Amino acid sequence: MFALSSSLNYQLYLPGTDMRKSFDGLCGLVLGELGHSPQDGSVYIFINKAQNKVKLLHWQSGGFVLYYKRLERGTFELPKYDESVGGLQLDYTQLVMLIDGVAITNITRRKRYKKAD
Repeated sequence: MFALSSSLNYQLYLPGTDMRKSFDGLCGLVLGELGHSPQDGSVYIFINKAQNKVKLLHWQSGGFVLYYKRLERGTFELPKYDESVGGLQLDYTQLVMLIDGVAITNITRRKRYKKAD
């Protein structure tokens, strides 16, 4: 089943990524650059240098799923970040806004009730 939801962790890889990379190449970036296991259930987000293509790598039971989107016009706007960091943690809302073209740089989140785990 193909499913992304708010219950997952989302990690944005910040340097521009070569979109010719597929499963193994992206897993190498996750392991080598981010220091995470690509099979930890998180969704890893990669954007190319021109910021018009995005890939999402997600481990589901039995194998990897790769989501890919190419914009015909415009670019994805990345949040402001310190260049010394390799990746940023995003939540599901931020991911959806990034994919839909909404700037997520100056958004402040209002308090909401959140059930304790």
